Amino acid sequence: MTKIQVEVEADTRPFEAALDDLKQLSDAFGAQLTGAMKSAAMSGRSLDDVLRRIGISLAGMALSTGLAPMQELGSSMFSSFADLLKRALPFEKGGVVSSFAAGGVVSSPTLFPLGSGLGLMGEAGAEAILPLSRGADGRLGVATGGGAAPVNIVFNVTTPDAQSFRKSEAQVTGMLARAVSRGSRTF
Repeated sequence: MTKIQVEVEADTRPFEAALDDLKQLSDAFGAQLTGAMKSAAMSGRSLDDVLRRIGISLAGMALSTGLAPMQELGSSMFSSFADLLKRALPFEKGGVVSSFAAGGVVSSPTLFPLGSGLGLMGEAGAEAILPLSRGADGRLGVATGGGAAPVNIVFNVTTPDAQSFRKSEAQVTGMLARAVSRGSRTF
């Protein structure tokens, strides 16, 4: 007969932890049983009451042990959700809230609260945020920064007759367009 010897190397820490938990539960059960018997002997309770008390105590211990993984799962899920919010919402990153009441530019994809969900801006490149205001006619539009002074252009055209004026109309229109563009660049 030949003997075969096999050496197995394994991580037994989870098994040892389970055995430790089982030992603690059995110690608690023994303590409950001993306490119940003492109580029955000293107070004259019936065996039925003692066994009912032991059963309720054991059920409580089993429920606590059984729900422990569920509690860890719930805690882990809440922690993961909080981490997701911190990464997803830019104002969570440093507690900084950017104000765009006077306008601004968003240059990278940014999530923002929108109704009961989230909105995404800047996903296709830089986006401008512009303040809106109502005009005198009640229409909503982009607010302009202060009123620019009106541009006044005066042309004095002197011609001997109306026919000469009609012939120079294209030249006058070109001069007017150039003057307006020069005027708009200086403001």
